[in-house]
Amino acid sequence: MLPHLDAAYNLARWLMRDRAAADDVVQEAMLRALTYFASFKGDNGRAWLLQIVRNTAYASNAVHRGVQLVPIGDAEEPGVVTADDLVAEGDDPEATVMKSQGARQVRGWIEALPVELREPLVLREMEELSYKEIADITKIPIGTVMSRLWRARRLLAQAARSEAR
Repeated sequence: MLPHLDAAYNLARWLMRDRAAADDVVQEAMLRALTYFASFKGDNGRAWLLQIVRNTAYASNAVHRGVQLVPIGDAEEPGVVTADDLVAEGDDPEATVMKSQGARQVRGWIEALPVELREPLVLREMEELSYKEIADITKIPIGTVMSRLWRARRLLAQAARSEAR
């Protein structure tokens, strides 16, 4: 399970929208995964762990209430540039800041998506899972996975077009 810990945290972070809550979800999911590892009969441990992370996140009240916590002084706040943002190989500081602001903007658009669209998008585009693996994790048909991905991508494109105006 340890090789898949980064993927588990990434999914939890996008579902929970809060680092502390994501840490709690991953810790609980890993505890469950290690507890029930002896009963694991599948061939895809990554999908199995991500399903546990997903179930743990949905069991948390924060996802269902739509709570979005913003830590005070978080370096990922919109418009905040940290010293780490200015350190990059090959780019001047201005280009680095512009890239980091663009990445923050895209993260904001993804966070604004409803959880049922954000979840398959993160699993497909960031974790590079197949449609079948996403369907297995989310317990929805492959066709629904495909339509949710299409809707999520369309909403992101609309956000980018409206921002460009």
